[in-house]
Order: sequence, then C-alpha cells, then structure tokens
Amino acid sequence: MADATTERLRHRLPVKKLFAASVGNALEWFDWTIYATFSIYFASEFFPKGNEALALINTFATYALAFFFRPLGGMLLGRFADVKGRKPAMILTIVLMAGGSVAIGLLPTFDQVGWLAPILLLLARVAQGLSLGGEVSNASAYLGEIAPPARRGRYSAFFYISTGSAVLIASILGFVLARTMSKADLTAYGWRIPFLLGGVLGIIGLWLRRSLAETEIFEEKKSTARRVERPLRTTLREHPRAVVQLVGFSMLSTLCYYTFFSALTSFAVKTRKADDVDVFLALSIATALFVALQYPMGALSDRFGRKPQLLVWAAATAILIVPLSTLVRPGLPGLLVVFCVGLCLYTAMTSIAPAIMSELFPTELRGLGIGAWYNLTVALFGGTAPLVLTALSDAGLSTLFFWYVAAGAVIAFFVIRTLPETKGSDLR
Repeated sequence: MADATTERLRHRLPVKKLFAASVGNALEWFDWTIYATFSIYFASEFFPKGNEALALINTFATYALAFFFRPLGGMLLGRFADVKGRKPAMILTIVLMAGGSVAIGLLPTFDQVGWLAPILLLLARVAQGLSLGGEVSNASAYLGEIAPPARRGRYSAFFYISTGSAVLIASILGFVLARTMSKADLTAYGWRIPFLLGGVLGIIGLWLRRSLAETEIFEEKKSTARRVERPLRTTLREHPRAVVQLVGFSMLSTLCYYTFFSALTSFAVKTRKADDVDVFLALSIATALFVALQYPMGALSDRFGRKPQLLVWAAATAILIVPLSTLVRPGLPGLLVVFCVGLCLYTAMTSIAPAIMSELFPTELRGLGIGAWYNLTVALFGGTAPLVLTALSDAGLSTLFFWYVAAGAVIAFFVIRTLPETKGSDLR
C-alpha cells in the first residue's frame, strides 16, 4: 500500500508548473490569432480605403512577412535557451510578444499618419514574429525536459491546452464584440480591445514564469551546449533525418493550424458570405472541444504510441479536407461540422507536439534545432496560408487551397512513417 501511494505521488502532475510554462504560449497565440481574426475590421484602418479586398491582402501580407522573422527568432532565442537556459529565454519571449500587442492596440491609422501606419504595424509584427519563433521551441523543450519518459505525452498536452484556451478566448471575444458592437464601431476602435487585453495577459504570464525553475537536464548539458560550434550546421550534419522529419510533419501541422484558426474566419465571412457571428460561435465551440481533447490524446500516445496517432491524423486530413471545404457557407450547422471535425482531428498532433519535437534532438541542440527548422517551416507554409487563400478566393480558385492542404497531408503521412516510436523513451 505504501509503495502504491509513493508511486501516485511520484507521478502527480505539477499542474502549476505546467501552466506557468504554457502561459507564455497562450499569450503568443492569443496575440497571433486576434491579428488574423480581427483583420476583417482593421485592414482598412492601416491601408488606403477604397478597395477592401486589397487592404485585406496587404494586411495578410504583413502577417506573412512577420512570419519570416520567426526562423531568426527561433535561431537566436533557441540558441540563447540552449546556452543560457529555458527560463530566461521564455521570459524574454513573453516580453516581446506583449509589447508588440500593446503597440498594435495603440497604433495610429492611415488617415492619421499615412504610410507610417502600416510601417509601424509591420515593426510590431516583426517583434512578435521574433518572439513566437523562440517561444514554441523553448516552451516545447521545457515541457519535454521536465516530463517523466512514460508521461511525456500528458505533459506535452498542456502546450496546446494553453494555445487552445487562448484561441478560445480570442474567438469568444470576437463573438461577443461582433454581437454587441456595430461593424462601424468595430472598425473604428473595437478591434483595439483584444490587443490591449494581450498586454494585460502578458503581465500575468511574466509573473507566473518568474517562478519557474530551470530544467535539470539543461543544467547537466549547458557546458556541452556552449562548446558546440556552428550549431545550426551541426543540426544538418549530425541530425539530417531529424530535420527532414520535423519539417515534414510541421508542414501539415502548420497548414492545419492556420487554416482552421486563422484563414477560414475571413474566408467564410468575405468569400462565402457566412455571418460573422455564426463563424465565431462555430470556432468557439470547436476550440472548446480542441482544448478538452488535448490531455486524453496525450495520454493515449503514452499508452499506444506517437506514430499511430500521427498517421491517422495525416491520412484523415488528406481524405476529408476538400469535402469539408464545401461546407464553408452561410449557416451554423455546416460551419460547426467543418471546425469541429478539422480541429478534433488536429488534436492527434497538437497533444504530443512538444514530445515529438523534443525527442528529435539532443539537449545541447534542442532549442536551436526545433526553433530554426520548425519556424522556417511555419514561415513558408503558415504565414502564407491566409494570404494564399485570400488571393485564390479573389481569383475564384479557392478550392485549390484545400487541395494544397490535402497534398501536404499526403507528404506528411509518408514522412511520419519514417519516425521511430519514442513513447516511454529517455530524451537524448
């Protein structure tokens, strides 16, 4: 009996530590999501009025351009985390993201300062791009390193519990504002509210992260990390298979995330003429399911393995994404099916993302390895997703975008087949 009690205590989840590690990620994705979600309201505020479609494309181009600073942030902040520690790196990322959010919420409009407005918007987004590039890799490394081998899937689930919760807050906020404010008021000033709220969340996240302790495995390996020369080249020379695998499954993960959480909102409203209240409500309900499924799916991977779970996700996405796209139209039922099916499938990946990525690289290269190659993939496929969908929609070719996602799913399926099964294994 005493042994059983000791075993339960030994494996009790450190919930406070897990949420403290994940809260920065929640802020990162809250800020990143509200930009895409509320772009339909503020696009014409930062670019010349008269052509709403062009203003939205320019806004998404800014969104995409900022993504290309993510690999730089991943390399710089990932290396910083490998040498100086996961904790100081995670504190720095949350400061950058919160600062960028507040700046956007206070920016002057095009009517007030002309072309200085989009330039300032771009600078704020660059700061957030650098921040997010470091956040994903460093928070993933932290969660992977503090987890017992047999429970790494469960610990990893908190990463997207925080992300999903942040997106849920953003979508609920969008629903409430769309329901209670006129479109004129949302365009004039209502869109600023979420960005200023991001600054408040940043202060809370900073306070929580200051209580974190550094991981033991980093402390053991920090001297090794400092001796690594040309670390980015080392990831390619010594771990090329891991790099290819990371890029392969991250491509599909990125396309899924930015399709369902970003691109579809404006696409449904602007192109398919769906009611914005219905879109926000469907996304909110689906996101609640997305959050609820993270921990069970993480636990499932600890029991049955990461690889089968990922293969089901890739195959189902390849088969279903194009049929689902036909349901993006006016009416709540169809929108609910699209968002709920898409995001529930996606939990098979998100629930174990930190575990999978952490298991690819050794400790002295983990922050940089994830940060550089994951963020390069996100920049290429994620940052461009809303822009590509909007441009294709304007050309009357929106169906091509969903075939593009299906092709990415097929590629990811064959890449995932090359992964070793890592459930229960020790980190390198």
